[in-house]
Amino acid sequence: MQIGKFFGAITLALSLFFLALQYKGLELEAACVRALAVTFLTLLYITRIKNKHPLFLLFLVFFSISEVFNYATWIIDFDLNSEIDYYYYVGNGLYILSYLFLISRILVGMDIKRALVRFPFQIVLLVILGLFFVYFVSDTTKNEIVNNNDYYLELFYNAIIMLLMALALVNYMFKDDKKSMNLLIGTICIMFSEVIQLTYFYIAEINLLNVLCSIFLVFAFLFFYLQSRLENREVVDYTRQNAQISE
Repeated sequence: MQIGKFFGAITLALSLFFLALQYKGLELEAACVRALAVTFLTLLYITRIKNKHPLFLLFLVFFSISEVFNYATWIIDFDLNSEIDYYYYVGNGLYILSYLFLISRILVGMDIKRALVRFPFQIVLLVILGLFFVYFVSDTTKNEIVNNNDYYLELFYNAIIMLLMALALVNYMFKDDKKSMNLLIGTICIMFSEVIQLTYFYIAEINLLNVLCSIFLVFAFLFFYLQSRLENREVVDYTRQNAQISE
């Protein structure tokens, strides 16, 4: 068996095992398996994808580090003797950094100026909806967060998630191919996963919400991996073509 297929089989098995553990409410074991699954997915990307993009690889690497760090906070008591929850800031900082690499990956592969010219109304609408989403989601957790710094971090985190989804949507409208569609579906799954996780943490600690959060996360990385196996088709500017034909 090829090493890539081996990593693929292990990743699939760990993902299913992770969902089963979440269903049983075994948070510690699920955190361990989740970290392993994302790590093996990163190894799968490295071994199976020929044209690896450095920014997407950095996204996977830092997300894996975030998951490993998250699991470490469950089993290791660092005993920092501080009122500041450094685990919270470092963990979320790593997730934010990983998403910033994914955002950079989208921006690098897209002609921003042409996208602004082609979709000005849609982009303005996305900005308005994005601001509303960030405010609404962050406001639901405001009463549960005592520290203002924690609230601002949550606000920034939610803004990054919304920016990621908005850029993926513009990227899909601009390129209109299977690769950009898979990337968009992956980011939508990430957004649903994050929103449901906030609901689970701050509003209703119902295990079903945690399971749904995990399902969306698994599907997000499935579509991220699928898009990484594809190449973007060439973007055709039909407006320019029609202008040239009329001349």
